[in-house]
Parts: sequence; C-alpha cells; structure tokens
Amino acid sequence: MASHKILVIDDSRVIRMRVRDMLPKGNFEVLEAKDGVEGLNLIRQERPNLIMLDFLLPRMSGWEVFQQIQNQSDLQSIPLVVMSGRREEVTEKIPEPFEFFEFIEKPFEQKELIEAIKASMAKAKLPRVQAAAPTVATPAATTANAAPAESGASAAEIQALNEKVAKMQAEIDGLKKQLTQIVTFIKQKLK
Repeated sequence: MASHKILVIDDSRVIRMRVRDMLPKGNFEVLEAKDGVEGLNLIRQERPNLIMLDFLLPRMSGWEVFQQIQNQSDLQSIPLVVMSGRREEVTEKIPEPFEFFEFIEKPFEQKELIEAIKASMAKAKLPRVQAAAPTVATPAATTANAAPAESGASAAEIQALNEKVAKMQAEIDGLKKQLTQIVTFIKQKLK
C-alpha cells in the first residue's frame, strides 16, 4: 500500500493521465476525480498528501473546491497546486501573489510540474493567521497576555518574510526559465 496519496482533480481524462505519467515513480498512489464534487469527497475521505486542482470543473468549480479547502483548517495544510489554461481566470478570484498554494498554467512540462509540487509543499508549511475569538480582558489577563502578543508580532513578521522569500523564489524560477529559453533560442540561431 502506498504511503502517500496524490489527488488529481480535472475533468479531462487526458490531463489526469498526463499528470500521472509525469509524476516520478515512487511510493505513492494517484487518485483521480473528474469533477469538483467527487474531488472534495475524495479530499475528505482519503486525506491526500497533495492536491492538484483544475480551476474549471463541472458540478462544483475548482474555485468552490478551493474555498472549501481554505475554510477548513485541517485541509489548509495539504499542499495544493491549482491548474488552469488561463491564469487570468484564477487571478480574477484569487489575487497574486499566491500565498498558500502554487499555480501552474496548462499545458505544462514535467519539470514545471515537479517545481510546482515542491513550491506548493513549501507554501503549505507557511503559518496562517487564525482569527481569534473575542475575549474580555481583565487586568491579570492583560499582563499575562503581553508576552504572547509580542511573539505574535514577530511570528507575523516571520510569515511576511517567508511570503516574500517564496515570491522571490518564484520570480527567480521564472527568470531561470526565461534565461534557458533565450540560450536555447540563441543556440538555434547560431547553428
């Protein structure tokens, strides 16, 4: 039995098979869902180690599945790669930079897929600020809570720095890709 599960949610059988074929062979099981409802059910039942989510799906859109994942703290920690052929459809609903998930534009190559998976795993580990329930402060409680408030501020600063690092890494990866394309183009012209 595989110890890791990867869930691919896409209405295109071709894309699901392509992703399955691009994944490195190893100790994991690839689960497939053809629509948002089936995908969300599999997320809840199987608790995959990675979710690859198409943004445009029948029955329940990828956007709706994304919202369900983000609204449940136990699902937020699962690395998520959002896939779409049109980045603007994703950015219309979720503004960039994408903090807690990775985006990959279709069609994609194996190297891009692997990089997106690695980035999604790093982003899934970023701390999230949870809305705290309001409390009534007493003088004793105020004194006792002073130290955690200071560490909370530094945690927020660390999170902000981690987000900047993740954004910069994504930009660096994009620049590397462009540089490789330019070098390849120049080599072709020199032949």
